[in-house]
Amino acid sequence: MSTRKKVHAFVRVRPTDDFAHEVIRYGDDNKSIDIHLKKDTRRGVVNNQQTDWSFKLDGVLHDASQDLVYETVAKDVISQALDGYNGTIMCYGQTGAGKTYTMTGATENYKHRGILPRALQQVFRMIEERPTHAITVRVSYLEIYNESLFDLLSTLPYVGPSVTPMTIVENPQGVFIKGLSVHLTSQEEDAFSLLFEGETNRIIASHTMNKNSSRSHCIFTIYVEAHSRTLSDEKYITSKINLVDLAGSERLGKSGSEGRVLKEATYINKSLSFLEQAIIALGDQKRDHIPFRQCKLTHALKDSLGGNCNMVLVTNIYGDAAQLEETLSSLRFASRMKLVTTEPAINEKYDAEANRSLVNYDPMDEIQIAEINSQVRRYLEGTLDEIDIINLRQIQEVFNQFRVVLSQQEQEVECALRRKYTFIDKNDFAAISAVQKAGLMDVDGHLVGEPDGQGFGLGVAPFSAKPGKKAKSKKTFKDQLSSSARKEGASSPVGGKDLDVSISKTQLTPSSKDGDVKDMLLRDRETSNIEPPSSDSPKEELRPPRPSTPPSKPVAFEDFKNERGSEINRIFKENKSILNERRKRASETTQRINAIKREIDMTKEALNFQKSLREKQGEYENQGLMIIDEEEFLLILKLKDLKKQYRTEYQDLRDLRAEIQYCQHLVDQCRHRLLTEFDIWYNESFFIPEDMQVALKPGSSIRPGMIPVSRIMSLGEDDQDKFSQLQQTMLPEGPDSISFYNAKVKTEQKHKYLKTMMGLQQTQRK
Repeated sequence: MSTRKKVHAFVRVRPTDDFAHEVIRYGDDNKSIDIHLKKDTRRGVVNNQQTDWSFKLDGVLHDASQDLVYETVAKDVISQALDGYNGTIMCYGQTGAGKTYTMTGATENYKHRGILPRALQQVFRMIEERPTHAITVRVSYLEIYNESLFDLLSTLPYVGPSVTPMTIVENPQGVFIKGLSVHLTSQEEDAFSLLFEGETNRIIASHTMNKNSSRSHCIFTIYVEAHSRTLSDEKYITSKINLVDLAGSERLGKSGSEGRVLKEATYINKSLSFLEQAIIALGDQKRDHIPFRQCKLTHALKDSLGGNCNMVLVTNIYGDAAQLEETLSSLRFASRMKLVTTEPAINEKYDAEANRSLVNYDPMDEIQIAEINSQVRRYLEGTLDEIDIINLRQIQEVFNQFRVVLSQQEQEVECALRRKYTFIDKNDFAAISAVQKAGLMDVDGHLVGEPDGQGFGLGVAPFSAKPGKKAKSKKTFKDQLSSSARKEGASSPVGGKDLDVSISKTQLTPSSKDGDVKDMLLRDRETSNIEPPSSDSPKEELRPPRPSTPPSKPVAFEDFKNERGSEINRIFKENKSILNERRKRASETTQRINAIKREIDMTKEALNFQKSLREKQGEYENQGLMIIDEEEFLLILKLKDLKKQYRTEYQDLRDLRAEIQYCQHLVDQCRHRLLTEFDIWYNESFFIPEDMQVALKPGSSIRPGMIPVSRIMSLGEDDQDKFSQLQQTMLPEGPDSISFYNAKVKTEQKHKYLKTMMGLQQTQRK
């Protein structure tokens, strides 16, 4: 049975040093806010201006920690979601009031994490406490930007961009987003990785009210499905938790938005206005029609607003008197939300196919296949401990994806071997004869360096095991081999394949009678770096030998600025020169303004002296006009000119300060890009293994996403391993923070890897 209940509305006040104590007061029970304004005497004696407002709420969070906010606002909603109740937590308020900090928190610091990461942790903690249930968790991350829907997790390699635009669809089960990817998460760290991935794709911008203002509405959804291990298999429960971070309402006069940011602000204010209209309609019991379809935001949240869920609103406000008008507007919205009622009920479903012995499943769609492929890859990489079994169709697809991944890996291994080794078919007698004449195969048919007779590559003893003879032959092995092949006949040049020398890393001990051949191979190895590549292989850029120990970063940075980063460094110097010139002009203008101000003060003093002298001597009038002497008149004219100069110079100073701010922004951007490009170049040049650099070049067989990021992108693997060990042993926040930081590090590594790959591709094009 479901019962109707009111929406819970809380207010969180942004901390400030300039809190308006005389205007904003809290109730003794900490569940009300009173606003008091002094009457504006300029409106006259008859003044009907409202000066007092009182708002009843479910709680006021003033100077509250992130822990207290979560305990008060979200803990019960998440707990009930595991019992089958839908839940929605929404953050609303003025731009810069702290909505994103409340919902997501500071991802750099575990203690400052917000409602969303704490909710994920609570879900997985409660799953561990319920061994009698098989519970699966899925997540999605939706962004509504300028009335368009975007999937914040579409950048994952197994998802990709959607071909058709996403749409909002309604069915008897509720509202869902067609085209939005939903991701299975079996552990806390996977869920954090998806959260951080989505956060890096959010759209933000800067204006006077907020340096990192969210320019879109975001909805992070957690889908929970629980099957009992002890009761009937047919009955199971589902629930959905919507965590909504709304973009902030803006007064364009205060935010100073223009251009693209102005357009975004217009869409934001429009959608929030439609949201308020829907809330007003929901609060009016006499209204039959609720305008949910006016915008994408209200349509997507139709289930949450007055639907079958536990609804909580967190209204973020400023405590400053300067923002009082927006604070009143936000509190009115919270009061209206409290009038809305919801009807939470347990979502029980029955699996009609649970007890059927023979089931014919429909084929899986591309999204489901991509999700299973991702699980298989993570399982093979070791980042996923187990794959949850749902039904027979999924088991069949899991085995199929194992076959796909295995086939891809075999192709990668074969391509890598073909780049290093020459394959010889033992049934190709012409090739074998050529190899024997070159002295690389004994009479028994075993290749030199082949210990057990089972190999198929050309092996060479390591440098340390070679006899100390001088080479007797002037011909290289490659010349001998090619000439021998020509003698055997052009119709079968080693099975139609290029025969090349390959260097094996296996340490073998050669016999003394093969010393001459080994010397030839050694000389061929030493000269292989200067031999031109074959016509069918891509031309590679010659690289200087890598030093055994990388140079210090200051030294390398100077080299980078003179070589690869010369263009960025030139732009940085030019912008900095312009910035210094503007600062110099601003300093000179400030000095002139100060001089004019001093002269104005002196002129005022002289003028006041003349006025007092005139008053003592007696004032003269002519036809009602005051008569003043010439000296006082000249002082008045001088003061007028000085004030005009002051206003002109001050306007120039304001313009210069705006230019300085813009130039400073450009300089900071250039500096950031210069340092970022240097980090990529430094790690590419001195840390990424050379063979891995070759494998990662565009056009190679290994593509981005085929190799785990953790295996390829350790810009300093030893340091990273030490950091991981330090995390698990000495984290001040305790062991609960390990998955949070691991997910954060992996996400940062992935994006550094993608940036490195883009840099390598750009270098390749040049």
